[in-house]
Amino acid sequence: MARTFRISRRKALSLAGVSAAAGVGAGILAGRGTPEATATPADPDLLAYPFYGEHQAGIITPAQDRLHFAVFDVDAISRAELIGLLEDWTAAAARMSQGGSAGAFAPDAGPYEAPPEDTGEAMDLGPSGLTITFGFGPTLFTASDGTDRFGIAARRPRALTALPKFSGDMLEDRISGGDLCIQACADDPQVAVHAIRNLSRIAFGRASLRYSQLGFGRTSSTSTAQVTPRNLFGFKDGTANLKAEDPAAVEEHVWVAEGDDQAWMAGGSYLVSRKVRMNVEPWDRTRLSEQERSIGRTKGAGAPLSGGDEFTAPDFGMQGSGGRPIIEEHSHVRLAHPETNGGARMLRRGYNFVDGNDDLGRLDAGLFFICFQRDPERSFIPVQTRLAGSDILNEYIRHVGSALFAVPGGATEGSYVGARLFEA
Repeated sequence: MARTFRISRRKALSLAGVSAAAGVGAGILAGRGTPEATATPADPDLLAYPFYGEHQAGIITPAQDRLHFAVFDVDAISRAELIGLLEDWTAAAARMSQGGSAGAFAPDAGPYEAPPEDTGEAMDLGPSGLTITFGFGPTLFTASDGTDRFGIAARRPRALTALPKFSGDMLEDRISGGDLCIQACADDPQVAVHAIRNLSRIAFGRASLRYSQLGFGRTSSTSTAQVTPRNLFGFKDGTANLKAEDPAAVEEHVWVAEGDDQAWMAGGSYLVSRKVRMNVEPWDRTRLSEQERSIGRTKGAGAPLSGGDEFTAPDFGMQGSGGRPIIEEHSHVRLAHPETNGGARMLRRGYNFVDGNDDLGRLDAGLFFICFQRDPERSFIPVQTRLAGSDILNEYIRHVGSALFAVPGGATEGSYVGARLFEA
C-alpha cells in the first residue's frame, strides 16, 4: 500500500526558495556554464546550488561551514553495475542538493511495507547550501593487483597516481586511498551527514565505506565575500587562496582543459585530501613570538611579518637584525607561497576536525586538508615536497591520511557524473 505524499511546511518553503533562486540565475560566474550561479535567499537554510552544470559544485562554490567526506571501495561488481551506482548517486545528489528526498518518495511516503527511500533526518531542513562532489581514485582504474576491473585502465589520466610518501608522513592505510570519494558540504551539519548517509545506503552491495571524516569551521575562503577563517592553531588560513571571482586564475590552475590529457576529464579537476593531525598541546605552550615565526604571519591580523595588512604581499627579501630574513626561510608562508614554487597555485577547501581524544588524553584534532588543482604534479606535489622537507610547523603536525582523486566535469540533466569516462 502506498501512502499519500506529504511535505512539511518548512520543506515547502525551502522548495519555493530554491525555485526563486533558480529563476533569478544571477551569480559571480553566471554565463560560464558552472553550477555556482545562484541567488542568495534571505534565509540561509534555503540556499541551494544547482547540481548540474559544466563543472561539479563544491569546488569554487563559496566554502560552506560543514563537511562530511567519505571514501568508498567498489565491491566485486560489473561495469554495468558500477555505472548503475553512479547513475543512482547522481539522481539522489541532484534531489538532495535542492532540499529534496534522496529517493523518488519522501521519507514518510512510498510503499508502506518497504524501507523508506530516504532516512528522514533532514526532512524538516532546507538545502543549507548543500553541494555533493564525486571523485574517482587510481584504484578504480587499476586494482592493486593490476586488474582492469571495469575496462577503463587505458583511460586513467596520467596525473592520477597514488601520491608519493612525503618526508615525515605517518600514513594509516585505513584512511588513505580508495576507489571513489564523495565530498558533501553544507552550512548545516545534519544536511551534510544526511547526504553521505543516504549515498552510503544507496551503495549497499555495490560499494563499501572505507572511511569518512566530519569537518567544521572551514579553513579556506573560496570567495572574496568571505572572511579568511582560522585553523586550530588560531591563525588565519588560506589568505592567498584562489577565489571564484578570479575566473582567469581558476581556469589556469583548477580546471582541466581540453587536450590536457584524457578528454573525459575536461572541465574537471584533481582533489587531494590529507588528514593532518595537529599536536595542539605543545603548540598551546609555545610562546607567541615562536608561533608567528613558524607561520610567517601575525596571529591577530594575519599580516606577513614583513608588514602591511593580511593581503599585503610578503616581502621575503626584507631583513632584520643580524641580516636574517624577517620572514624565516623555513616558515610555512614562505615555503608554501607561489613565489617560492614557480607560481604553483591550488584551490583549498579544508576543514578543522576534532575526533575526540586519544589514549593519552590528547585532543585528536587537526586539519582535513582538501585542495583542487588542474595538475597535482605541478601544484600540490612540489609544494608539499618543499613543506615536508623543512617547514618549521612539522614539529607540531603529522600527516596521517592521504589520497588523490580525479573529479570529472559536471553532469548534464538526464546523464550521470563521469558518463564520458564510460562512453565507448
